[in-house]
Amino acid sequence: MAPKPKEKTKPSPAPSQPPPPIEDLFASLNKHIQRSEFQQAVKVADQVLSIAPGDEDAIRCKVVALIKDDNMNEALSTINQKPSVDFSFFKAYCLYRQNKLDEALDSLKNLERNSTTMLLESQILYRCGKMDACMDIYQKLQKSKIDSLEINYVAGLVAAGRGSEVQGVMDALRVKATSSFELAFNTACSLIERNKYADAEQLLLSARRIGQETLMEENIPDDEIEIELAPIAVQLAYVKQLLGYTQEATQAYTDVIKRDLADESSLAVAVNNLIAVKGPKDVSDGLRKFDRLKEKETQNFQLARALDLKLAPNQKEAIYANRILLLLHANKMDQARELVPALPEMFPNSVMPVLLQAAVLVKENKAGKAEEILGQFAEKFPEKSRVVLLARAQVAAAASHQHVAAESLAKIPDIQHMPATVATLVSLKERAGDIDGAAAVLDTAIKWWSNSMTEDNKLSVIMQEAASFMLRHGREKDAAQLFEELVKSHGSVEALVGLVTTVARVDVSKAEAYQQKLKPLPRLKGVDVDSLEKTSGAKHVEGASHDTVTEAHEEGKSKTKVKKKRKRKPKYPKGFDPANPGPPPDPERWLPKRERSSYRPKRKDKRAAQVRGSQGAVVREKHEAGPAGASSSTTNSKSNQATSSKGASNASAEQSKPSKSSRKKSRN
Repeated sequence: MAPKPKEKTKPSPAPSQPPPPIEDLFASLNKHIQRSEFQQAVKVADQVLSIAPGDEDAIRCKVVALIKDDNMNEALSTINQKPSVDFSFFKAYCLYRQNKLDEALDSLKNLERNSTTMLLESQILYRCGKMDACMDIYQKLQKSKIDSLEINYVAGLVAAGRGSEVQGVMDALRVKATSSFELAFNTACSLIERNKYADAEQLLLSARRIGQETLMEENIPDDEIEIELAPIAVQLAYVKQLLGYTQEATQAYTDVIKRDLADESSLAVAVNNLIAVKGPKDVSDGLRKFDRLKEKETQNFQLARALDLKLAPNQKEAIYANRILLLLHANKMDQARELVPALPEMFPNSVMPVLLQAAVLVKENKAGKAEEILGQFAEKFPEKSRVVLLARAQVAAAASHQHVAAESLAKIPDIQHMPATVATLVSLKERAGDIDGAAAVLDTAIKWWSNSMTEDNKLSVIMQEAASFMLRHGREKDAAQLFEELVKSHGSVEALVGLVTTVARVDVSKAEAYQQKLKPLPRLKGVDVDSLEKTSGAKHVEGASHDTVTEAHEEGKSKTKVKKKRKRKPKYPKGFDPANPGPPPDPERWLPKRERSSYRPKRKDKRAAQVRGSQGAVVREKHEAGPAGASSSTTNSKSNQATSSKGASNASAEQSKPSKSSRKKSRN
């Protein structure tokens, strides 16, 4: 019987070390925060909370460290675990960073409105696109001593489309555009909005220089400096594009993308602008570049989350719109159909989603459906209907739906009197056969311009075109009345000529009376009207004035007559008698023989193709004959030669793989 093993003695537990004093932990916590070691700060804060679970300062330090470490989910979890402590401001900031903007605004409602909370509220409103409310807060914060307030203020004015107010705000704040590279960049954007592209370019160059000097003084690495200044490089390329230097802009965008030393938003803008410059030239390359901006885990196109948080709504809308347009050019209709329905929810205040939906339908040859959805949108949102109705008119005109196109244009009241609109409406109604409707459009435009007090009055242009329209459709009396009004009000020579030619068909005496008002042409004396009507008309000489042509004509008369060239007798071939030319030559003499009507193809000898016996029997007999085969008849040799020449193309293929019969013969 085996002896029982001795039981091992358990080691005695080590005495637990007492936790360090809270003062030392807070000192360590402060040291980690000063060194930006936020993960270590979170660990030390947890140690403090393990000793004193309700310590508000430790919780606050942990939340701030998590926010600094970009760990918003953990920060919100920590805040929610301690409902007894009011962390509404930090909660609002975390929700803002997570792009939960409505929840962030709700979290700020119960807080005291001081400069800190108002500044965060303005940033949330800026991200929401509520620029007017954002600008109201910045206006109230002008008297507050907040660092870099002018940078955000100018950025908000530019985003709100109020770039003309930037200089006044900077004067009120007593700052110069070149005080920082961020302010110089934002001010340059306001100049771009005001179409001052050359001034914007110079200010952007100054911003880049100031930024390089400032960041180099802070001992920041070159790569990080380039990333920090990437927005300026992209905006400089955009100014080049606006100035018409397309090649330089394309090269600048390409450099930013290839070097890949830019923040996510600048890279996205560079990709979008490069594709916009190229257009549909290289669709596949453009789609590949857009794929760099999408979320990797999703199959459908969706912007990466980090990029979606940083881009402005109009920038995101431009990227999605260009993506769909490229898909349409590439005929990838399935992907376009999947992407379009998601846009109305993403951009509820924009007309771009319905325009893109109509574009997809037009690409699918469903113009009627496109007209229907555009019309429904215009009725539902009348304040946004102008662009939509113009698009509907274009789609209908391209589909030869003249009535729908004219109806769409007629629903835009503020452009009815414009010459381009009038001309388009008249043309559409003419094509539809509605002559009375076209005349009514012209009458309405004439009445509007008659009562208009604008400097650039288009009444004479409209009346001239209306008179031409009346003449085209046989309404001489109406045309004469319009011409007469033009002559009386504007004294137009063209109208006077039109009046004379028009009235001459109705009232000759009245035409002669108005004809007396026409000034005689200079140096035109003794014109014989009858002989002039018999001529085919004078030829137009470009670059020559009337006086030059008249002088040349008079000088031509004084010159002597040009000597006539002596006609030479034609040379005939040798032996040819022109009196007896003989039969005419064959008209098909220059055609190839096979194309002539007399050509008859040769008949094939059917007997040559007849081969009896097994396949290859003739060829085998020829090889087996040896020398005796030379005495075979000429007829057989010719037939064998014809057969072998016919099967030449097949023989080469058969030699590489001999038949079974040839292998059996080799064994014998």
